[in-house]
Amino acid sequence: MKIDITNLLNGIEKSLSVDYTLNLDDLSYSTYNPIKSGAKVKGEIFGKANVVYLKLDVSFEFVGFCDRCAEEINRDMSFSLNKIIVSELANEDDDNEEYIIVQDSVLDIDEIVREEVQLFLPSKILCKDDCKGLCFRCGKNLNLGECGCKKEVDPRLEALLQLLDEE
Repeated sequence: MKIDITNLLNGIEKSLSVDYTLNLDDLSYSTYNPIKSGAKVKGEIFGKANVVYLKLDVSFEFVGFCDRCAEEINRDMSFSLNKIIVSELANEDDDNEEYIIVQDSVLDIDEIVREEVQLFLPSKILCKDDCKGLCFRCGKNLNLGECGCKKEVDPRLEALLQLLDEE
């Protein structure tokens, strides 16, 4: 969604509402698309004391797989986005994440939200914090119980294990 914010920058309008669903079918996370039903974007762009602000709430359903046990995960995620919109920065060397530089007074909300969603997604997704993962021998999900595989003993410690067996 592209919005012309010329009237906001000039102080003619006070605010613009934003309420739509952004299609993120092409967003890739790991090897799959985790956002099937889009991201709900709601908020406003408003001017106050000759400064233009962007305040958005973004929410979506994450559908993916646990990185340890490969179980399917459905999780509702949301975050708030607060930025200041400027036409240029006084010092171009400053890389301040709180500002959005708008060329030609056109704000591309889709691009901003897409980037923020990608930054918001965790680098590792787990079904629960204490996920035990899969047995590296038989592949059983250890969250459902022990697998029964015999524990492998380090060959360097095998002599000590034989001493314990004799007692």
